[in-house]
Amino acid sequence: MNTTAKNVFLWILIIVAVLVLWNFLDTIRNGNIDDINYSEFTALVKNDQIRSYPTAPVTFSGNGNQIEGKYLDTASKAERKFRVIIPKGSQETIANTLNENGVIVKVKDDEQGSLIYVLLTSWFPIILFVGFWIFLMRQMQSGGNKALSFGKSRARLSSSQQKKVTFADVAGVEEAKEELAEIVEFLREPQKFQKLGGHIPKGVLLMGPPGTGKTLLARAIAGEASVPFFSISGSDFVEMFVGVGASRVRDLFEQGKKNAPCIVFIDEIDAVGRHRGAGLGGGHDEREQTLNQLLVEMDGFESNEGVILLSATNRPDVLDPALLRPGRFDRQVVVTLPDIRGREGILKVHCRRIPLGEDVDLSILARGTPGFSGAQLANMVNEAALNAARYNHKAVSMDEFEEAKDKVLMGKERKSMIMSDEEKRNTAFHEAGHALVAYVLPHADPLHKVTIIPRGRALGVTMQLPEEDRYNYTKEYMESSITILMAGRLAEELFLGSCTTGAANDLERATEQARKMVCEWGMSEEMGPLTFGKQEEQIFLGREISQRHDYSENTAMQIDAEVKKIVLHSYQQAKNILQEHTEALTRLAETLLEYETLDFDDIKAVIKGEKISKDIKPESPDTPAPEEKDKDEEKPSLPSLINPKERPAPA
Repeated sequence: MNTTAKNVFLWILIIVAVLVLWNFLDTIRNGNIDDINYSEFTALVKNDQIRSYPTAPVTFSGNGNQIEGKYLDTASKAERKFRVIIPKGSQETIANTLNENGVIVKVKDDEQGSLIYVLLTSWFPIILFVGFWIFLMRQMQSGGNKALSFGKSRARLSSSQQKKVTFADVAGVEEAKEELAEIVEFLREPQKFQKLGGHIPKGVLLMGPPGTGKTLLARAIAGEASVPFFSISGSDFVEMFVGVGASRVRDLFEQGKKNAPCIVFIDEIDAVGRHRGAGLGGGHDEREQTLNQLLVEMDGFESNEGVILLSATNRPDVLDPALLRPGRFDRQVVVTLPDIRGREGILKVHCRRIPLGEDVDLSILARGTPGFSGAQLANMVNEAALNAARYNHKAVSMDEFEEAKDKVLMGKERKSMIMSDEEKRNTAFHEAGHALVAYVLPHADPLHKVTIIPRGRALGVTMQLPEEDRYNYTKEYMESSITILMAGRLAEELFLGSCTTGAANDLERATEQARKMVCEWGMSEEMGPLTFGKQEEQIFLGREISQRHDYSENTAMQIDAEVKKIVLHSYQQAKNILQEHTEALTRLAETLLEYETLDFDDIKAVIKGEKISKDIKPESPDTPAPEEKDKDEEKPSLPSLINPKERPAPA
């Protein structure tokens, strides 16, 4: 049903409602009036059945042809209203007769008063009803009445009074800034590009890991562009009613056309743009209707000139291919994790309003935070400022930044957690095993810090930081990582005679890395340079339920054997290193029991057999966290490993 048909249908409803209301009001106004003839009236007068009161007299109309009043019904013994038309010339006789019988008579000769009465009793309620109906229709069209505006878009228009974010507030994503700045320039000076035959991109998709600044870039565009900017989340299209999502998409682009040129920003577009036809049931569901409408609006029969769609997602792999093609999203801007220069720029942006100590060097902090996203860096700066305020410092020093970095990487220290001497000793040897093997292996990342103070969900942490940003990982590096993971459990077995559940996360991560080496990266000599298994995630079904295996059962057995071979080889390598450096491992564990936390210089000195002296830092004055007894699992750090997972501790 198009808009014209809808309007005609609404006006028909209004006319029918007015007629019904007219009849209803006429019934109320007239009440139960008996229309009698002149003979019946004369009989009532003769029988003295006409009744009147000072407030309700018998009334003659202005021309005298109609009489209204009350009479006594002898059958029901009740007073009823009557109305009668009398012959001309008999008004005076009837009036005298009524007066002789004591009936009050009044003549209505005020036509203006009668008109006002008719208007008040008849037309005013109808006019009021029609006015209310028109007001209701306008409210529905403008979306003001939320109870009746499910199909209206919930996009928010950025106002000039809001605090603006500009490109100066964004750092670490210079390539993305350049592409988006070109969009803003096109909106400001379209002739510069159109004179050479170019046209404005219809859509720009920002994609990258969480926390890299995709939404911040969109806010910067809203601050830089001098055009209307609509923002909405992908989940705002989803509603409990069928068809609402598609209706909201239509309304969103209608608003965009009215305000063109403009920018429409949809955050987390994967909520409505997921791949179609991957569910268990039929394909005609609410989400697919919304996606189909979005596809049509972006590039359909009707043009949307001047409306640029800007979207952000951290799951581009699940988006429908039809949504990603040129003509809908002409540009796909990848917002990656910042490099060392980008991290330094982000730190400068977040430290602009923070008083820094003389010893603070942001370049050192940038080198010491590889793999950090912009959100993590912002959190680290905020934690450093909170630490300085906690100790009543006037400026934020390098020590506060180091403490904040450790907190972001490894979690908050749980100094209130009470551990027995046996558990502390076990944790010390476990972490000493990790640290010693990481120190000895040439292809491993340099050590940063080792602690046996419970942090986050771990009883102890061994932290490594790469010297530079890594974009590729060698086979030797991956094997060294698995060897380091195996070293904690081996240290417990060799020096304490038993193993604990604290190595559960180590074993899980080591097995996962070995399987990726075999199935994804072709790092197995036995299996060769092949990949096994589909890596794309299904939309509605679980990964294991719907996984398509493109290899036989015999190949699966070979994969399992090769994974086991890699892990056991690393296990044996770690065992050889620990047996070769038995004294160094014991010294490192004993030093950890004494000082609880060691940095790289301390670890290096202890392994070489040198004595160290450390000042034990006083505990922070903040309230300690409550004891957590059910988290006995260790989460070794190694932040440079790929996709480190965190497994819930056993109950």
